[in-house]
Amino acid sequence: MNAELRSFRTEAETALAEDFAAARDSLPGSDMVKAARERAFASFQTKGLPHRRTEPWRYTDLRALLRTVPPRAAGGMTASEPAADPLPGLDRARLVIVDGVWRPDLSDLDGLDGVAVTATERLLAEGDERLGGQAGRLDDAMVALNTAMMAGGVTIDVPAGIDLSRAVEIAHVTTGTVATYVRNHVSVGAGGSLRLIETFSGVDAAYQANVVTEAVIGDRAKVVWAKLQAEGASAVHIGTLAASIGAESQFDHLTLMTGAALSRSQSFVSFGGEFARAGLFGATMIGGRQHSDIMLGVDHAVPNGASRELFKAVMDGRAEGVFQGRIVVRPGAQKTDGRMMTQGLLLSEEATFSVKPELEIFADDVQCAHGATSGQIDEDMLFYLLARGIPRAEAETLLVTAFLAEAIEGLGDEAIGEAFEVVAREWLASRGRTVSP
Repeated sequence: MNAELRSFRTEAETALAEDFAAARDSLPGSDMVKAARERAFASFQTKGLPHRRTEPWRYTDLRALLRTVPPRAAGGMTASEPAADPLPGLDRARLVIVDGVWRPDLSDLDGLDGVAVTATERLLAEGDERLGGQAGRLDDAMVALNTAMMAGGVTIDVPAGIDLSRAVEIAHVTTGTVATYVRNHVSVGAGGSLRLIETFSGVDAAYQANVVTEAVIGDRAKVVWAKLQAEGASAVHIGTLAASIGAESQFDHLTLMTGAALSRSQSFVSFGGEFARAGLFGATMIGGRQHSDIMLGVDHAVPNGASRELFKAVMDGRAEGVFQGRIVVRPGAQKTDGRMMTQGLLLSEEATFSVKPELEIFADDVQCAHGATSGQIDEDMLFYLLARGIPRAEAETLLVTAFLAEAIEGLGDEAIGEAFEVVAREWLASRGRTVSP
């Protein structure tokens, strides 16, 4: 019997190929950028949408889950009013991006004196090599797809020595059934500081957001970075952060995931200098039939680095939570101290939580560990609260809030932490709502 090798594309992959073919000549960028787009899309086509045999995507089979792809956003000029504030009461500057396009008219730049904020289109037109400097190292199909299609986004440059005390929000808002491929770039010079928040929200429509943010953090810099993914109930969110941190720098990052029918948040952090510290935290709260995946990659490439990772997930209804974490200690990265812990809390019998922690150590004088737990609400603690007259719903809220608090407080920024805790309490108050598959 003769075996015929056939190349099979899903409907979504076919739509992406047709979209790129139609858009390749009109996408922004210099000749160098256009060449990079072609290479990236060729890489995406070779890989196809990630599936179960793609190890880093083992629990999030996009080839099966992503049935169709909506048309690319055409310009994002429909919204004329500021987007709803997902973090009311928190003082910060806001850079509003509507359907992939940065809208200075809807933004608030007060307090950013000395900081350069530009549209990513400018870097694309100039062929700025910073674009792709971090994400270009990643062997990931969805990052390659973003590179091929990238349009829109902002670039924030904090010069050396600037202490930017006012927080800055990059607010991504989607207003319809479109696909966006935003690329942001953030740099913080030596000795600088930045408190950054990324928020993602949108209407209840089947839109798809594929956002890549690259970050270069200089020596002795201090950066607090928080991400709130609260997309529309039918949305697909694929978000990637690729960051390098310099010597003696401090980088603390928190991801809070509540929205989207299907979401994947990827963070890749590499140590570029000695005596740097990274704290990476996450809190996932999902219900209904939501699927939420957090992927973490930490690369200790130099000696004397320290990383702490703490991720907590709360699943209700028939939700599926996923955490995949990987710490790599490269040869010569002696005195590395890396520790990762993941904890899941199942609020229903049908909710699931999949965890895959990994350590790859190629140095012999290190301290590294990982752990994972999964369970239900402690019945003894619940009984204790019920016995004191606290209603069951309120008692469960208290216990879940306490469970998540450790991860949120790990960020070490009181104002941002309090704002995120409000989001967590609101989610708990809305438990039981149905989210579209």
